[in-house]
Amino acid sequence: MTTPLPLRLAAYGAATGGAALAWATLVEPRLFALRRYALPVLPRGSRPLRVLQVSDIHMVPGQRAKQEWVRSLAALEPDLVVNTGDNLSHLRAVPPALEALAPLLERPGVFVMGSNDYFAPTPKNPARYLTSAYAEVPDGQVPLPTEELRAGLADRGWVDLDNVRTTMAVEGSRLDLVGVDDPHIERDDYASVSAPADPDAALTIGVAHAPYQRVLDAMTADGARLVIAGHTHGGQLRVPGYGALVTNCDLDRRRARGVSRWWTGAGSGRVQPPDAAWLHVSAGLGASRYAPVRFACRPEASLMTLTAAEAPR
Repeated sequence: MTTPLPLRLAAYGAATGGAALAWATLVEPRLFALRRYALPVLPRGSRPLRVLQVSDIHMVPGQRAKQEWVRSLAALEPDLVVNTGDNLSHLRAVPPALEALAPLLERPGVFVMGSNDYFAPTPKNPARYLTSAYAEVPDGQVPLPTEELRAGLADRGWVDLDNVRTTMAVEGSRLDLVGVDDPHIERDDYASVSAPADPDAALTIGVAHAPYQRVLDAMTADGARLVIAGHTHGGQLRVPGYGALVTNCDLDRRRARGVSRWWTGAGSGRVQPPDAAWLHVSAGLGASRYAPVRFACRPEASLMTLTAAEAPR
């Protein structure tokens, strides 16, 4: 007896959906990728600098494969490590997160905090991310041991950039660095550190966890030539041929991950100027332990090789 077409289609759809769910929960979240970019942002004659970004680790005790992969990044010998927050996803995650980062802490580094460095994750309705409620902090959130994490990073020499501006000498280049605490939960206070880009620095770099337009606009207005952020998870669930469905902030979907250009007013339609800054948004290495899925969006770290800008033609 031949199975009716509607039943066959239903069975095929169920099988396909089951396979996609298995891939998104069991396979792709463990397919860690290293993205490489070359960005022409340094003055002519500068030697290249290698900047490694790690973001959104969302560590949970027992995630040995993730720990070992993060540890392996030290073999890249970056000149500077930039950690853009959301290292934790569990009350007991600080020790395994610091263990994963330990070899990288031997390199010069800077960091900012994300909301998941302050508050433990909670179950959420996924549809929330499709509404304007994505940034609301739920009632009754449990604080995480943030200061233990902060001390663990700072005591090994990494610079805390939460609402801080500073300069660093990295392989002979003077870098002007400015960061903010997490804009997603309105802890950013860029006004307190706003200043024109240091004219004696080879480059001004802005660092934030969540790439909200108000922060990107302010940093680039001050002369930041490179802004580095995370938070979006690259959309986390991407539709092939379409891309990210959401960014979990007010950044447009096209910039949910990877390299793009940003300039003050980019989000409101202002025409791109010739000297637009570079923006890199990492899709990150993890996800909330209540939504440990990835589809068409592998977990990642990024190695950005900063090179000398070409001479104007």
